[in-house]
Amino acid sequence: MTPGTTGDGPDHVTLRQILAYDEEGVLRLLLAPAGEDVEVKGVIIGDEGAARPHDGRIVLAAGLAPDLPDAPAAVREAARRGAAAVVLREFEGVPVPAAALAAAEECGIALLARAEWADWGDTIALLRSATAFASVGRGDLMADSAAGGGLAALATATARYCRGSITVEDTQFRVLAHSATGPDADGVRRSTILGGRVPDWRVAELRRSGLLRALWTSQDVIHRPADGDSPERLIVAVRSGGEMLGSLWAAADGQRLSSDAAQVLRRAASLAVPHLLRHRLRESGTVRREAHALRGLLHGNGDRRAHLWSLGLPPGRSCAVVVAVQNAPDGTGSDRTLEALAVQATASRSTARVLREQDQVAVLLPVSDGGDPREALVLARELDGLAAGIPDAAPVWIGAGQTVASGLEASLSYGKALLVVRALRDREARGRDPRPVRHAGPGDVGPTIEALHMLDAVRPVWESGTGPVQELIRADLAAGGDLVRSLAAYLETAGDIPLAARRLVLHPNTLRYRLRRARERFDIDLDDPDTRLVLALAVRLTEVM
Repeated sequence: MTPGTTGDGPDHVTLRQILAYDEEGVLRLLLAPAGEDVEVKGVIIGDEGAARPHDGRIVLAAGLAPDLPDAPAAVREAARRGAAAVVLREFEGVPVPAAALAAAEECGIALLARAEWADWGDTIALLRSATAFASVGRGDLMADSAAGGGLAALATATARYCRGSITVEDTQFRVLAHSATGPDADGVRRSTILGGRVPDWRVAELRRSGLLRALWTSQDVIHRPADGDSPERLIVAVRSGGEMLGSLWAAADGQRLSSDAAQVLRRAASLAVPHLLRHRLRESGTVRREAHALRGLLHGNGDRRAHLWSLGLPPGRSCAVVVAVQNAPDGTGSDRTLEALAVQATASRSTARVLREQDQVAVLLPVSDGGDPREALVLARELDGLAAGIPDAAPVWIGAGQTVASGLEASLSYGKALLVVRALRDREARGRDPRPVRHAGPGDVGPTIEALHMLDAVRPVWESGTGPVQELIRADLAAGGDLVRSLAAYLETAGDIPLAARRLVLHPNTLRYRLRRARERFDIDLDDPDTRLVLALAVRLTEVM
């Protein structure tokens, strides 16, 4: 029996359908003066053209300042041009202005807020997916059979009409849904369903045979005849416009496929579009929400309990943070190196949560009861070994923070991990270690961390002060800094001129001349303990700026 087909579906979706489709909470309805059944016929980002009518579209108010002072005017202008709704970005701790709500009420236009963790791309994807869902329509046997049951119902209905076994896969060859498997199902189908994805060896085989290339480029159903133990198969790509979303596979399961199986599969592919768009949106939303939550925990922002809930972590679970920092010149190799570290952390610690930000990777590592309290340091050592083995990579410094009693205190561990990284870089820059040490925990560089804390406290006093030492430092740095480096070596060796000269690769008399010049030109008395203390602090502050 061939399922009927319908014409093109509507090119619009109601606000109610969008909100019902929005499982991830990308949008929050603030008010809808005209009700939720208003039609949304498209989307406009910001102000696309000074006189362009909006004609029932939803306006994404991108570019407004965090305090949203221009929101009321933006709402009124959107309403004047005929928009159906306006979406404002929601900023943490900044409520939508009452004036914007009043403007929406006055103009009769719906007003929504975009979740802080989401971006405008997520909003566009949501609208596109919801519109596709509305467009598939009803009124034929295939659509009616699959209605309300998602991909699983669609796979079952498709299997019934084409008399075969169905799998629905995404572009990563993961099985999203499948029909019931009969006793005569071939081994590839059984292993694919049991493993939740197509086996790697099977993907390699399909790639070598050219079938994947054909699938990626074909607009129609691909037929693969039976071959030995492999039954006859039909495959079709699921596309939205020109974008590949996934594929449907029909395999003969103890009987021949129906004569109209290809037509059935085409219709099923069109019905699968909104479901696969939703799958992609859900994955994207989950990744963004978890990244937002992890960022909030590490930086101590927002509702930390809600962040833990988003990450699936109980508040009573101990944890520690590991941070890897790389300052690659011109970004050379930084993406490759940091991505490798992020993958390693995730692969080796299934409970770890990883955040990539600019030149660093931060890992929140839950510690089980009775677990090794130095687990974070063990991970730091593993990441250091991996980074050191990447050819031509810029240096990476890795710090492990202390273990805290709860993820609610993750910002404390994160801050300490960053201090460890800073201490490692400071020690390396000053040649404190015979060989560069690129990973450590707080206990390994404790004195250096304390020194850095003190220097941070002293810096405002130093920068606002005047006197001979300030004059010496500023004048010499402008001239190249030879005298500052000489004083640093002299003070670090407790006045041992021969040792300091060897560190500087100078003749001792050259060093004596420089010290004498400091006394004569800047009236610096190196025999005075207070002067030596101020000089030592000034030189260190210069090194760590």
